[in-house]
Amino acid sequence: MANLKDTKRQSGPKLMTSKQASKAGAPADKATVPLERRIGEVIKQLRLAANLTIAELSAGAGLSGPMLSRIENGVAMASLDSLERLCDALGVGLSDLFRQTDQKGGTAQLLKKSEQMDVVRVGTKYGYTYRLLSYDKGPRKLFEPFLVEMDKKSQSYPRFSHPGTEFIFMLQGRVEYRFGDNTYLLEPGDAFTFTGEVVHGPERLLDDRAKFLAIIFYAE
Repeated sequence: MANLKDTKRQSGPKLMTSKQASKAGAPADKATVPLERRIGEVIKQLRLAANLTIAELSAGAGLSGPMLSRIENGVAMASLDSLERLCDALGVGLSDLFRQTDQKGGTAQLLKKSEQMDVVRVGTKYGYTYRLLSYDKGPRKLFEPFLVEMDKKSQSYPRFSHPGTEFIFMLQGRVEYRFGDNTYLLEPGDAFTFTGEVVHGPERLLDDRAKFLAIIFYAE
């Protein structure tokens, strides 16, 4: 696939700050959350993952049920001795607990259907449509995900070659897809991964219409 050219300009995706994400209901950056609350959340997650009740974990750690509940809810800060006993009862190390507590939050991108851009690529003149599903605003593109649609109106099939690795997931229709000297039958539910620098592209459309996700991953 060649480099894209936007056919229409729309407002870009909304990258939320931690404060905005918190207001929107998304997880906030853990660094902005009080330590006792972060520790409590991790202990609760570990307890649920171990299928333990509050009564079972508190008994195993030598704590009262109400005290454990307060720790999990971030109302009380457990002593190091209590945390060590809780970790022993959960089968994890104290360092693992703090490592999970200290994990940083990241950014999230929600691209509503109305904000997704139809873009021009090599296949456009052959009747394919490409919808860009994510915009990377960083200094370098890490990946490009497209929703690609084609139909029997396409009388010829282009060939592509580009850097990186491409992943295709078939959603609708059957396509014979060429990769170098070989062809592969792609059917709904099939996943196809290949080196982008090898010449590739649809060889033949076996149904009236085909739709698939194509994601190109670029080397860092």
